[in-house]
Amino acid sequence: MTFAMLPSEEIAAALAARLKSRRLAQNLTLEGLAKRSGVALGTLKKFERTGQIALVSFIRLAVALKDEAALEKLLLEQRFETLDEVLGSGKKPQRGRIK
Repeated sequence: MTFAMLPSEEIAAALAARLKSRRLAQNLTLEGLAKRSGVALGTLKKFERTGQIALVSFIRLAVALKDEAALEKLLLEQRFETLDEVLGSGKKPQRGRIK
């Protein structure tokens, strides 16, 4: 599944479903993952149900499931395929200009 053109709520729900799937694949209960990650059980239950969670808690869950590699791929610098793309990219803006 690609996240392109999905509303934020659907992306959050998809991430929650993926995390739940990983938890079950590792045969962990909600309580077991909460204990391993340091995330409150209620927070984990709410995340699996609604997709809502604080970023730090999400990171703790991913680390507890040994999925740090997936986190490393988030928001990476843009990679270029050709020299023309590199030359056409210009310098990076230091601040946003759109209000």
